[in-house]
Amino acid sequence: MTDAPDYMREMSQRMVGGTPQSAALGFRFVSVAHARGSLEVPWREDLVGDPDTGVIAGGVVTSLLDHTCGMAMAAAAGAEPFSTATLDLRIDYMRPAAPRAGVIAEAHCYKLTRTIGFVRAEAWDVDKSDLIATAQAAFVLNRPHT
Repeated sequence: MTDAPDYMREMSQRMVGGTPQSAALGFRFVSVAHARGSLEVPWREDLVGDPDTGVIAGGVVTSLLDHTCGMAMAAAAGAEPFSTATLDLRIDYMRPAAPRAGVIAEAHCYKLTRTIGFVRAEAWDVDKSDLIATAQAAFVLNRPHT
């Protein structure tokens, strides 16, 4: 995912560093393109759910997927001002993350209507073919009335 317009890269950087939750969790921008986005969360000890396993907590993965889905929807919406919120988020967990491993998420907004964006995402750690979780989401798209 390269060659994104400047406004997409700027919007993505704001989404990663501009929200308290993403900043606290240490989300990092990976890439953005039209209707697509990718973020990662590096492993940190304070993000571990169970100290005996060393695995990033499921809630961190949920937040990463939600945020990445929102970024893909925003990348589909274009440069006009808008606000968004998650309407529906379904996550299917297939396995825990590997111990002491960060997680990468990639999302695609496959349908954008006037008011709703529909997004799918995947999360993995070491091997993209061995997913940790998938997500299906819907986001409201609020544009200013003119």
